Amino acid sequence: MNSFKYMRLILGDQLNINHSWYRQPEPDVLYVIAELHQESTYVKHHIQKLCGFFAAMESFAKQLRSENHHVLHLTLDDTCQYKDLTDLIIDLCDQYSIQHFEYQHPDEYRLALQLEQLKLEFNRTITCCDTEHFYLKNHEFEQYLKPHKHNRMESFYRKMRKRFNVLMDGDNPAGGQWNFDAENRHKLKPNDIEKIPQPLLFANDVSKILQRINKHSIATIGIAKSELIWPINRQQSLQLLSYFCDQCLPLFGRFQDAMTCETDHKWSLFHARISFALNSKMLQPMEVIDTAIKQYEAKQSGIDLAQIEGFIRQIIGWREYIRGMYWINMPDYKELNQLNAKNPLPDYFWTGNTKMNCVKNAIDQSLEYAYAHHIQRLMVTGNFAMLAGIDPDVVDEWYLGIYIDAIEWVELPNTRGMSQFADGGLIATKPYAASGSYINKMGDYCKHCNYQVKEKYTENACPFNSLYWHFMNRHSKKFSNNPRTAMVYRNWNKMDSEIRQKTLEKAQQVLANLENI
Repeated sequence: MNSFKYMRLILGDQLNINHSWYRQPEPDVLYVIAELHQESTYVKHHIQKLCGFFAAMESFAKQLRSENHHVLHLTLDDTCQYKDLTDLIIDLCDQYSIQHFEYQHPDEYRLALQLEQLKLEFNRTITCCDTEHFYLKNHEFEQYLKPHKHNRMESFYRKMRKRFNVLMDGDNPAGGQWNFDAENRHKLKPNDIEKIPQPLLFANDVSKILQRINKHSIATIGIAKSELIWPINRQQSLQLLSYFCDQCLPLFGRFQDAMTCETDHKWSLFHARISFALNSKMLQPMEVIDTAIKQYEAKQSGIDLAQIEGFIRQIIGWREYIRGMYWINMPDYKELNQLNAKNPLPDYFWTGNTKMNCVKNAIDQSLEYAYAHHIQRLMVTGNFAMLAGIDPDVVDEWYLGIYIDAIEWVELPNTRGMSQFADGGLIATKPYAASGSYINKMGDYCKHCNYQVKEKYTENACPFNSLYWHFMNRHSKKFSNNPRTAMVYRNWNKMDSEIRQKTLEKAQQVLANLENI
């Protein structure tokens, strides 16, 4: 067995081929990339998520080898003897006579803590390196964000635009306007649905990975497919980015909040679907933005400023903001439950067996593709879970497991903060609570539903309606003085007292029968 002076660990979401580690082969460096039982089981993952990460890791290892790096790629078969990542690292360092261990800073707190604690039981030097992926470095977070306080994303976003000179005209935003969100809330009309492009899908053979996962009895959720539609290498990731810029970006902003169940492409719409490639670092945020802006500036691209700004805001604004909020507030953030929600997650979150058409579509899609776009996550499943008072711990576990792009740094603040308001307003200025009217406004689910979206308390009334008013009523002390929700309470107080009572009684019935709605 060869010996090496250095061992460098590559985690499954650190597949950045442009990292400075790989500028040239180094004969005394061994790279380790490993499938781990620890990472496969800390939450119950979607089977396509595990396949996606394992396939991308294998592809990355092959690419490094092709560039003459020394790589040890370990599968579940190779690592099943180790109790955890720490055990694996210590043993490999002994086997290969390693003197120096290096790793890139993990994006999940639990892994950062685990590798930090390794120093306590290690007799070798350890170096933690930057991932060289994000716009902001970890030490810069508190220059932009205050821990344990509400930080306005829009202010953060503008600072980022200025600092990195993105869509700027000198010191002013391009077009004289920072944010075109008001133009990004259109509902799809029949002629718009006809314009939705067929999504670019891949056919990556993951049959051996599926066999390996089954062999090791890894519990998963979702629908297994021997051919994975998601990108597993940098080439495919770049193809998907290019396809988005060419085919979807011209209408992305306008319809980014829209939902429909009236087309085969109802799950993809005009969305980029590059979040898995980004979060695994096969793509870099700067190159994504540069590519999109270059397409926007090209003649006859058909992309207007509102479309490109809506997309840019998601990358340099929301993505960087969410990451910063995660790190400055952990580990306490993971325990927050300001609304004291305690109900269990209904079984149909695992099966899709519900009569609520919007929820069914969002969950069915999630189980089939390991994907749902942000409005489905926020305003359908997330909204429902908050209105129903579901324990944020189990909501977090569901979101973290079911989506191929879900890594805790991005999932936790989006779920516990933006979606569930369990952080009490550190991220959102109000709870993203909505009745069925919002879902009806932004999509066509209600047209095909068993429930009546305009009814509050009748037998076939949409459950979102009574749950919405019940939620706002039971949390009135928290929200009645909030300027963004004060109007809601004025409307509630104007309602006939009998209607209010019947609506609250209907909500109680729904809550008592959550499993069967």
